[in-house]
Amino acid sequence: MIRVVLPWHLRNLARVDGEVAIAVPGQVTQRSVLDALEQAYPVLRGTIRDHDTSKRRPFLRFFACEEDLSHESPDAPLPEAVVQGREPFLVVGAIAGG
Repeated sequence: MIRVVLPWHLRNLARVDGEVAIAVPGQVTQRSVLDALEQAYPVLRGTIRDHDTSKRRPFLRFFACEEDLSHESPDAPLPEAVVQGREPFLVVGAIAGG
């Protein structure tokens, strides 16, 4: 099981507390994790990735093992610690302002 931590507004939308655990068939990548997450929680479709392009929404970042994976290929394998469930995949809401 892959552990996923969502920001408060997405946890609230999906009606979950804390982190979620999802089964990801095949290779564990950003794309496969988000596909499985959206399948388990259809209300999240379009909130993390654009419906048409599947690109990450602005003001959301992806982290794992203290690394920013936001600009990595969505098909790059995630770290082994995430695959084994020792570390979570984090979806983090970025803050902007001046």
